[in-house]
Amino acid sequence: MSDSTNKSAADDETSTGWALVTGASAGIGTAFCRALAARGYDLVLVARREDRLKTLADELNAQCGTRCHVLAADLADPAAPATIVAQLMDAGIEVECLVNNAGYGVPGRLVEVDWKTHADFLQVMVTAVCELCRALMPGMIDRGRGQIINVASVAGHMPGSEGHTLYAASKAFLIKLSESLSLEGRRHGIRVSALCPGFTYSEFHDVTGTRDRVSTMPGFMWLQADEVAEYGLDAVLGRKHRTVAIPGRVYRFLVWLNGAWPWLGRQLNQRSTHRFRKFNED
Repeated sequence: MSDSTNKSAADDETSTGWALVTGASAGIGTAFCRALAARGYDLVLVARREDRLKTLADELNAQCGTRCHVLAADLADPAAPATIVAQLMDAGIEVECLVNNAGYGVPGRLVEVDWKTHADFLQVMVTAVCELCRALMPGMIDRGRGQIINVASVAGHMPGSEGHTLYAASKAFLIKLSESLSLEGRRHGIRVSALCPGFTYSEFHDVTGTRDRVSTMPGFMWLQADEVAEYGLDAVLGRKHRTVAIPGRVYRFLVWLNGAWPWLGRQLNQRSTHRFRKFNED
């Protein structure tokens, strides 16, 4: 379940510390790994696809001299977070920066999908995030420093919509969780941020089967994964900590607009649901 890429003792002295990234095998997760490696972090790479993680580990080691500890794990398994933490302890790894990035969407309405699929989704998107934060924060408190980024979404700020029923709800949860953890951690030197991107080029829409639909959106609505990752890291590592970080001016404007006129956000959501969502009758 694990594999390590070594570097010299001299390089160890210059390491910023260890960062753990879930969902590291693609999209925003991979972008986070590259950005963290460029900043001098060693990495714990967590995802289901071990082959991709090993390829990424080799890339980061070759380009940045990064030590990478690969943990192939499915966060839908309730035992996965505890197993990850136990393996970190066995390896003597103390995590300085936690990036809870793993996530996906479940197409369809709530009653159209079996409960096991929903339960797995909530395990990945909510429960595993809470458990990893709960397990790794005590070490950060003891060391007097640390960073946590919970990858949420602009959807967590907007009104709920038909279909993908639990997605926006789970992202709203992560935003509120991050706000609370930020308050709880700040006196211990811990910065916590909810990163809330909008539409981002990744595999997300291929997995949900909506690539053709969302590809009709104008280019200015799309974000690049590397830009999102850099924005998220700046939120917790930069001079000014941002507890809620929304990359992209267009999305910051939309969140502001929804706060000022929520009725307008509800109308826009209702009109766009069938344009960008996939349902069983489609």
